Amino acid sequence: MAVTVIIVNWNSSSLLTQCLQHLSLQTVLPKQVIVVDNASFDGSAKNVESFENVILFQMTSNLGFAAGNNRALAECKDEFVALLNPDAFPESDWLENLLIAATNYPDVAAFGSRQLCQANPEFLDGIGDSYHLSGLVWRDRYGVKQQKKHLRAMEIFSPCAAAALYRRQALVDVDGFDEDYFCYVEDIDLGFRLRLAGHKARYVPNAVVHHVGSATTGGQHSDFSIYHGHRNLVWTYIKNMPGYLFWILLPLHIGLNFISIVWFVLNGHSGAILSAKWDALSGLPKMWSKRKFIQKRRVASIGVIWKHLNKSIFLD
Repeated sequence: MAVTVIIVNWNSSSLLTQCLQHLSLQTVLPKQVIVVDNASFDGSAKNVESFENVILFQMTSNLGFAAGNNRALAECKDEFVALLNPDAFPESDWLENLLIAATNYPDVAAFGSRQLCQANPEFLDGIGDSYHLSGLVWRDRYGVKQQKKHLRAMEIFSPCAAAALYRRQALVDVDGFDEDYFCYVEDIDLGFRLRLAGHKARYVPNAVVHHVGSATTGGQHSDFSIYHGHRNLVWTYIKNMPGYLFWILLPLHIGLNFISIVWFVLNGHSGAILSAKWDALSGLPKMWSKRKFIQKRRVASIGVIWKHLNKSIFLD
């Protein structure tokens, strides 16, 4: 099975080189690795050409994670595409185990990794992404100490694109990432659209990566992360929540946004959260147009989507 690995890089310093070194030690090597450099100015892409079968796409501006992946995806012809962040360091059998899972589950389109915290690998960085019925999104089991139960393969809502494998044609059929997102939540939006198209996602616990996380965006609580994350979660709900679930759950989604605004204002991030919600509202006409197109092509039943929404009262 042929697979291309795509890495979108922006000022990742020496992390990119470490990532490529880990890829070069895989028990199953990718056919090619495409590094999309989003106009880095730290010289982080300068060593790319020293690695075999690595192709550098040098962008003249920062296109973001979504558009960067789409540029590389357009050049891929292989059956599988693996996405890897430059700050994610895969263990030697990472790719092999993802491909074994893809062979064993031909009806699954997306496969997620067991992500460990690079700084403390006793703790998980995540085992996939959760989508709550309110529209809140998070990386499942982030920051949780590893236990035996986390070594069990299972179906997930969607994989975290920091380290994931996809069937290329499935990505093409749903038009890849939404480039309006730039970054953050774009992988959950993609996973939601894959589910609406009738596809499944699976967690592969023996596909292990060590992830630094938010290495170039200032951390999860930076204004940059807050803005993009909270703008994009509104768009994801608007575009993807199907049928009558959209209207039934809309009050919950509005409540989530109100609570988010109050929380971040009280914690000193008023500019980021207010800008995020204003721009989310400004983008609603465009997102509603996308919704019509997405829902028209929906294959999955509302019951199937409901089954895979997280319904926890106390978020885990």
